[in-house]
Amino acid sequence: MKKTSLAIIALLALGACGKSQQSPAGQEINDSTTPLHLLTPDYKTPYGRLEADSVKADIDRVFAYIEAATPAKMTDGKVNQGTYRLTSYEWAVMYDALLDAARITGDSRYADYVSDRIGFLASEADKAGDVADDGQLRQVKNPLTLDDAGAMAGAWMRASMADSTLKISPYIEQYWKVVEESPVHLPDGTIARNRPHYNAIWLDDMFMALPSMAVRSRYASDPAQLDAAADIASGFIKRMWMPEKQIFRHGYLEDAAHQPSMAWGRANGWAILTLCQLLDFLPENHPKRAEILDTYRKHAAGLANLQGIDGFWHQLLNRPETYEETSATAIFAYALAHGVNEGWLEATTFGPVAQLAWEAVASKINDKGEVEGVCVGTGMGFDPAYYAYRPVSVKAAHGYGPAIWAGAEVYKMLKESHPYINDSAVHYYEVDPEATMPIFSLDKDGKAIEIRH
Repeated sequence: MKKTSLAIIALLALGACGKSQQSPAGQEINDSTTPLHLLTPDYKTPYGRLEADSVKADIDRVFAYIEAATPAKMTDGKVNQGTYRLTSYEWAVMYDALLDAARITGDSRYADYVSDRIGFLASEADKAGDVADDGQLRQVKNPLTLDDAGAMAGAWMRASMADSTLKISPYIEQYWKVVEESPVHLPDGTIARNRPHYNAIWLDDMFMALPSMAVRSRYASDPAQLDAAADIASGFIKRMWMPEKQIFRHGYLEDAAHQPSMAWGRANGWAILTLCQLLDFLPENHPKRAEILDTYRKHAAGLANLQGIDGFWHQLLNRPETYEETSATAIFAYALAHGVNEGWLEATTFGPVAQLAWEAVASKINDKGEVEGVCVGTGMGFDPAYYAYRPVSVKAAHGYGPAIWAGAEVYKMLKESHPYINDSAVHYYEVDPEATMPIFSLDKDGKAIEIRH
């Protein structure tokens, strides 16, 4: 026993280096002297037991950075630009993520940030006259496009329901008017744009419009909005879903005989995030719920099959030669962990996938709290080079809300599920096995039984 223990310690110290190895006593480490399966792999992304407190620490590092980088103040008569725009759709994702993070972790600072920034924007808009030279206040007082208003409408409605002291209803209604009136709709209601071609459908627009419609159903007690959102989701699914690949295409041309099939990562993220948001609102007996839940589950399975060995997904999901991209990975970490937490997905299958995805995202949060490896804004393309060579930037706003959202949902998953390391692998259990040993079997009640050799 003593020799075996020494050998195991030596293996753990040496790692998987492939050289002839000796124990501290000079004995060769081989399959006869030592259980080689305990050799420590050289993981690039942290792997193993994950503590909820460490996830919270990562969330807090990102939060400290964005709080400092986005001040709520006026400079020279205009909203201080900061590093990121408080009125962008990317920051609407941030507001939604922080509201959920506050609810899940109990940390009120996150919700306070939302109330502070949105309240500041509304207050300055109230006082402002001509806002032509202030791009941020222009987007509050006079939003023009779905990009300006869609995600922001949902975020401001959520903020209003979370904090009744906010006096922002006139601006919510302005945002909402744009959501209702600005998009191009095909005959079945599906949202389209007339760029880069006439009647082009962007997968991103699922997220730009449908979650805010679902929120509107509750905020305004208008269930017809939820019904309409579910109907439009069906139109997107009919056109954009690639069943043979179990993922979505990014772009679709209504009048084309042959459709492009570029499976851009972040657009697939917006799609599965939208499915999550709709499922959060759709009642169990809603006629569209089964279709949306089935698509969500198939998408989750397709994504799990395409996850890279270090936890990331690639810029083009089914093209592993394209780079690993952080914002899509963060959205998928959120969506899969949320599915586990809501009971839409089995924890045993998808818990490890979501955890590994979070570890990948956390590895891209630097000491300043910046999120690295994020693709910049991206339009619609019909060839792989366009997507494969899109720049990445630590200043791309798209990664910050998803990182906080993913962290919050993984934090909840760790608290409510039962993750263990069994024979060196991450496993999630439906019932707490109450294991205290590194390798165990389960009895009929799901409790751990030590394996003896």
